[in-house]
Amino acid sequence: MPLIAEFFGIKIYMYWDEHFPPHFHAEYGDFRAIISIEDAVVIKGQLPSRQLKLVLAWCELHEGELSKNWKASQQHKELIKIDPLK
Repeated sequence: MPLIAEFFGIKIYMYWDEHFPPHFHAEYGDFRAIISIEDAVVIKGQLPSRQLKLVLAWCELHEGELSKNWKASQQHKELIKIDPLK
């Protein structure tokens, strides 16, 4: 599972050849969530409120890059690193 971004203790991953809808995985400590790329909403799991807000803001800022990575992951191609929130 490639790590595509990391910020404020939050790790963002994307698997190859995943199920739809397009999404990524966010981890913070023992918390895990699957986030929809198109809608910037939690599909499954949970994160603490503050970290969730950061992840959703990051998702909206990088929707284009996340979509490109999703398409690449479906073809088992290399995924790009995406800039973190600063």
